Amino acid sequence: MTTSTALARFYSVIPAGGIGSRLWPLSRADAPKFLHDLTGSGQTLLRDTWNRLAPLTGDQRIMVVTGRAHRKAVEEQLPELADHNVVLESEPRESAAAIGLAAAILELREPGVIIGSFAADHVIHRDDIFRQAVAEAVEVADAGYIVTLGIRPTEPAIGFGYIHSGGKLDVPGAPSALAVESFVEKPDQATAKRYLASGRYLWNAGMFIARADRILEEIGRSEPELLAGLLELAAAWDDPATRGPAVDRIWPNLKKIAIDYAVAEPAAAAGRLAVIPGLFDWDDVGDFASIAKLHSGGRKRDLAILGENARVLADSSSGIVISEGGRTIALIGVEDIVVVDTADALLVTTSANAQKVKAVVDALKLSGRTDVL
Repeated sequence: MTTSTALARFYSVIPAGGIGSRLWPLSRADAPKFLHDLTGSGQTLLRDTWNRLAPLTGDQRIMVVTGRAHRKAVEEQLPELADHNVVLESEPRESAAAIGLAAAILELREPGVIIGSFAADHVIHRDDIFRQAVAEAVEVADAGYIVTLGIRPTEPAIGFGYIHSGGKLDVPGAPSALAVESFVEKPDQATAKRYLASGRYLWNAGMFIARADRILEEIGRSEPELLAGLLELAAAWDDPATRGPAVDRIWPNLKKIAIDYAVAEPAAAAGRLAVIPGLFDWDDVGDFASIAKLHSGGRKRDLAILGENARVLADSSSGIVISEGGRTIALIGVEDIVVVDTADALLVTTSANAQKVKAVVDALKLSGRTDVL
């Protein structure tokens, strides 16, 4: 892949936040899902993400936005990560604040920089195709668009938002680029089937590429107070004497809003959003059913077993077992089961109910059982 002038100005941003509550009790506040190996690659999802992006930008042009509590674990996973490219949140404030702060810091350091935001906890296969899609997106971003990578839907999924694509854009170096007509919320089953049949809808994977100044401009249009806070933070960021006090004073008061709402939706409505269809395999491993699917290759009769030294006996059973507790687990005649065994908590459910695990986490919070969260 040749390096264009635009790609030479590209910076990768990895937001590494959230606890992955649908993956409890495996994913916890102090060990969120991006710090786990959920694919059997022998590496964490965060490390896989880094390895996917480094060939595009080099190690010195990757920034990670994460929580203060995760700094040590992140730096252990990514020894190549430059200290000035670690951005620490004092508490979670949603993706618009995280990505917006990265954009503001990088724009001050390098006016005209193009950034791409790629979650730390996604699974992508065919990295070569992914990088080609990003390279096209960078060219479109340089032309002034906010760009997203849309995933070709393989089924009428109701767990994802959708991107309604329009006509082709005439941008040199980006033959796949399409205009975006609108962002669509998660549909019901009948609507998802209609989207799939039309061929004009893509899954929204939350990957955005744009000039940093364009992201800040869009945030300023929709959330001017948020932008003001981000610019003040960025101005203080590279001075250690002012950074900490500024974060403690400003960050907790920033509005919690997803970048989809603060940037992408308004840009789509104004004709300033583009999409590159991604032909690579992608999964956001949002729940245990998706992990089981990754390991079974879609074969519903298989049983996936994860965990070092897992001791599982199974007869006529399917689903997934994740064992961290060291106990022997025996399954007899159960289908599509989910068993997650850790040292202090045990989850038993089914693939069909995997999305409901978040409700357990919410109930534990309400009951004060934060010791297992």
